[in-house]
Amino acid sequence: MRLDKYLKVSRIIKRRTIAKEACESGMIQINGKVAKPSTKVKEGDVIEIEIGSRKTKAKIKMIKSHVLKNEAEVTMCYKKSNEICINFL
Repeated sequence: MRLDKYLKVSRIIKRRTIAKEACESGMIQINGKVAKPSTKVKEGDVIEIEIGSRKTKAKIKMIKSHVLKNEAEVTMCYKKSNEICINFL
């Protein structure tokens, strides 16, 4: 699955166009490398998002093409931000 679509489906970023713009401006890395919106993601990849002074890190646990809002937060990824851990997938 493309990175921009994954960010939208997992609800890490609300809209796919915003995810695409964040990737194009170099704010998103996968496994320590700057990622393009078309970068393919797979289970086990670590996504790092830096917008302003806020940094978010998430590890992909599962990839689904469609999930309901409440399922995305429980199943899509494991997110660590400022030492607060939330299970998304």
